[in-house]
Formats: sequence, structure tokens, C-alpha cells
Amino acid sequence: MGVTKTEIFTEQQNSLATSLKALAHPARIAILQYIVKQNACICNDLVEELGLAQATISQHLKELKNIGIIKGNIEGTSVCYCIDENVWQQIKKELNTFFIDNVGVDKCC
Repeated sequence: MGVTKTEIFTEQQNSLATSLKALAHPARIAILQYIVKQNACICNDLVEELGLAQATISQHLKELKNIGIIKGNIEGTSVCYCIDENVWQQIKKELNTFFIDNVGVDKCC
């Protein structure tokens, strides 16, 4: 029987891969950019802003919530989303560590 990725790779590698996988869709990047640009929690603005169906946006929000980069608060009949600053800082730290640890790697081309 084979080994799993959690057995082969470090916790840091698995964590970064999970975060990057969740971010690896242009709609999710656009959602995060919009939330950051608003500098506030957003409610119901994404359908108009992005031009995607509500169901599609909901799926992308779910993926972002699963890694914790956004958090949702119920306000009346809406869910308002904000960036979770602690998780965002952790992802940035993991990315910085990855690039710093790999500085000086020979370029193949």
C-alpha cells in the first residue's frame, strides 16, 4: 500500500499546498481582491461585481472559508465576508519561508 502526502511531505509543505490549491482559481483571487479593496466585510456584492452566478460564488466562498482565509458573519438575511488577517499573515509567512529557503536554486533555463 502506498504512502500518503502527509507521510512524505512536511507539515509546512502540506499546509502551503492546501492554501495554494484553494487559491488556484481566478474567481477566488478576484473575490479576495474585491474584499481587500473594499477594506470591509462584504455582503451580496460579489454577484454584481464578478458577474458570476450566486451558486458559483457560493462554491468559491466555501473553498476560501475551508482554508480559513475568509470568515463569514450572519447579518440579517445575509452572510458578510471578511479576510481573516491571522490566516492571511500565516499564508504570507509560509510563502516567504518557501521562497527564502529556496533562494539560490539553480535555474534550469
